[in-house]
Amino acid sequence: MYHCYFANKTKQNKIILLILHRFDALENMTEGDTFLLNKSSGKIETQFTDFVGKTSFGMSVFNLSNAILGSGILGLAYAMANTGIILFVLLLTCMAILSAYSIHLLLKSAGVVGISAYEQLGNRAFGRPGKILAASIITLNNIGAMSSYLFIVKIELPHIIQGLLPDNSDYWFVDGRYLIIIISVLVILPLALMKRLGYLGYTSGFSLSCMVFFLISVIYKKFVTECPDEHSYNKTVPTENNYYHTAFTIPIMAFAFVCHPEVLPIYTELKNPSKKRMQNVANISILAMFVMYLVTAIFGYLTFYGNVKSELLEMYSKKDTLMLCVRLAVLIAVTLTVPVVLFPIRRAVLQLLFPDKPFHWVRHISIAVCLLFLVNLLVIFVPNIRDIFGFIGATSAPSLIFILPGIIYICIVPEEQEPLKSRPKIQAIAFVTLGFIFMIMSITFIIIEWVTGKKTSGGH
Repeated sequence: MYHCYFANKTKQNKIILLILHRFDALENMTEGDTFLLNKSSGKIETQFTDFVGKTSFGMSVFNLSNAILGSGILGLAYAMANTGIILFVLLLTCMAILSAYSIHLLLKSAGVVGISAYEQLGNRAFGRPGKILAASIITLNNIGAMSSYLFIVKIELPHIIQGLLPDNSDYWFVDGRYLIIIISVLVILPLALMKRLGYLGYTSGFSLSCMVFFLISVIYKKFVTECPDEHSYNKTVPTENNYYHTAFTIPIMAFAFVCHPEVLPIYTELKNPSKKRMQNVANISILAMFVMYLVTAIFGYLTFYGNVKSELLEMYSKKDTLMLCVRLAVLIAVTLTVPVVLFPIRRAVLQLLFPDKPFHWVRHISIAVCLLFLVNLLVIFVPNIRDIFGFIGATSAPSLIFILPGIIYICIVPEEQEPLKSRPKIQAIAFVTLGFIFMIMSITFIIIEWVTGKKTSGGH
């Protein structure tokens, strides 16, 4: 009997200690975190909130690949003409590796503190100013990306309709302003209202298939298009006159792999989430886009050589039925990317304005409608929005890829685990420095472009 009493007493003490331990864990958590008890070990494990473990590995790859793939793919052949094939391949390879390393820093930081939001990592590193800064950079960068995609729809879709249905130039349905409103309401908004980013894996897969069709068509056109009458192979090596263009392509190629605002939301929804599993998602996505970028650039360049323009599709006849279909496929791909880009903005707004509130459909829908309304207004009424967001992109993109991941990593990973003079921390410091160099380069080139009036290729 005494034995039973002491056994029960010991059991009660253990339960009390466990409860106290749970309260300690709760005290040390940041907003938006939660925890679950590991049944096998009895330890407290920080778990990601929102929609844990719902999205398959393949769908996550589709979504991240779609977030990486941007309209900048159309300018890569022009970049190769300015840098030369060998230098282009080296630069593109370096940028892909740096992007994968950047995601590694983000995931390592998220794993240390158990936080699945970029904004919350900023909060943990710098307090509320860091949270506001991260959310603002994500919002500006992604609104700029959404605007650039809708600009493409506004400009290109009327040409496609006129090519498929000639003699309709006076009708309202070839006015780009009306078309982007229709596309936004009928296509983008319903997809943006999805509860989870993982649901967009299907549309992301279709978007990527459209770009594969574009890639196959570029390869096909290389073998059926006559070579330009005048082209010289010395254009494959940078000369003194195009060093400016060569230097300008470096930040553009770096930004070709921007997907960092989407990484943590995708990680949140990944089935059986772990740092290694999400890093594999990132590595496969980056590798797939690296191959697509490289093949597009090589075959686009070898078709037109030094005559290639900054937008590859401009080189093909607008009366060519195949290339009209390719243009349509590119527009579909761009349109289906907009909802994927919108999700991190809504998440950033929710983190800033409603950090402790559970999911609610009214907030979810209202923010999506407001964002699309704002972007449509910008695209319709601001003629030089690309220049404005080009400047914003020059600051936000290097911040998201290089500066914030590196600084957050340095601040969050404890010195007991990795001292400031350790190799990983030194690498992170060098990575941040590289980010500031890219930012200064980008801003300098944009200012030169504004002053001189020279137009250079770009875009994400």
